[in-house]
Formats: sequence, C-alpha cells, structure tokens
Amino acid sequence: MAEEQSHLKVRDADGVKVVEFAERKILEELSIHEIGEELSRLVSGRDDVKLLLCFKNVEHLSSAALGMLINLNKLVNEQQGRLKLSDISPPIFEVFKITRLNRLFSIYGTAGEALADFSG
Repeated sequence: MAEEQSHLKVRDADGVKVVEFAERKILEELSIHEIGEELSRLVSGRDDVKLLLCFKNVEHLSSAALGMLINLNKLVNEQQGRLKLSDISPPIFEVFKITRLNRLFSIYGTAGEALADFSG
C-alpha cells in the first residue's frame, strides 16, 4: 500500500500557517486538486485563519492552479481569515499581473515580509 505523500510542507510561525510547496511544477490536474484539498483542510472550520503560501520552490504554475488559489482565497475570506503569498518568481508573478490576480492577492517579496505584515 502506497503511503500518501503531502504536496505541502506546513509549519506554524506565531499563529500563521506557513505553507511551502513540495513540487517545483504545479501543473497536473490531480496534483492541483490534491493541493487544493490539503489547503482547504488547513483552513476549514477555523475562523480568523492566517495563511502564508510561500512559492520559493515553485518554477511553473498552471492556470488551473491559479483557479485553485482563487477558490482558496474565497474560502479564507468567508472565514474572516487572511491569505498572503510570497517568494513568487518573476515569470510566475508576470502571470499574476497579466491576469490581474496581483490585485486580488497580497503578494510579498519574502516570507519574512509577509509574516511581519501579519503581526503588524
């Protein structure tokens, strides 16, 4: 029986769930669905959740992954939580700009900057 491998590395930093992605390419629909499920479990049933998604290991992101992030943002907002993104590579950030998602998400250069803003 295969052991279920998580797509995410999660740690807690002063009440903020810091999530790093295990894969460098988030392209396959099954992986994106599983990542979405894992993130939803982190957020579901928790009011005022603070979630930081760190993209420092990610080189490629599909449009389906962007859709998953939009759904996650909606879920976090419904629970009066806060979602921030950090460490997005320039090519991926360009996609956020083209799709105007840089206006929807709070995006920071580093995880440290995002964490400082959570506590501020």
